[in-house]
Amino acid sequence: MIKPFEFYFDFASPYTFLAHKEIRRIEKENSIEINYMPVLLGGLLKLAGIKANVDIPIKGKYMVKDCKLLAEKYSIKFHFNSYFPINTLNLMRCVLVAEKKNITQNLINKFFDSIWKDGLNLNNNVVVEKLLKDLNINPKTFLADADHPNIKGELKKKTDDAFKKGIFGTPSFIINNKIFWGQDRLEFVLNEAKI
Repeated sequence: MIKPFEFYFDFASPYTFLAHKEIRRIEKENSIEINYMPVLLGGLLKLAGIKANVDIPIKGKYMVKDCKLLAEKYSIKFHFNSYFPINTLNLMRCVLVAEKKNITQNLINKFFDSIWKDGLNLNNNVVVEKLLKDLNINPKTFLADADHPNIKGELKKKTDDAFKKGIFGTPSFIINNKIFWGQDRLEFVLNEAKI
């Protein structure tokens, strides 16, 4: 039996998608629900003074191969998105609206798969609106809710709070007041969650 843990995520990161897929498997196998903690990766990187992988050409090129290697290892359907980087500001705000409507898991699964499995361009609002319709969500009102100042402020606060805890990137995990960063740290997270 393992205890639930906090999973800090942003759709922008392919490594976070891979962690998400593993977490969904862990949830199913253990009949638990992991605490998904939405943050804005760009905001965290800015607060930490860190450059994104995409801003370091040699690292960005390596990331594509590395993610494909990890996806193969874990048998995860993965396609590096040709529209990368995806601006996830509005997408992460949508998660906060979904939380209030109790439809978070479906929306998170849909957005992650659309970017990193199906290779869709979620920089395009028409694509996002279609995905919301597929989830039986009225895109106009939902996106208007996501643009509300309270939601904007909430995402900023969640990102600032995560940074104050010591989170500087995604995917990150907190269990037993310990922080683990990176998709490849899930094994350590699970060991800690059994204590």
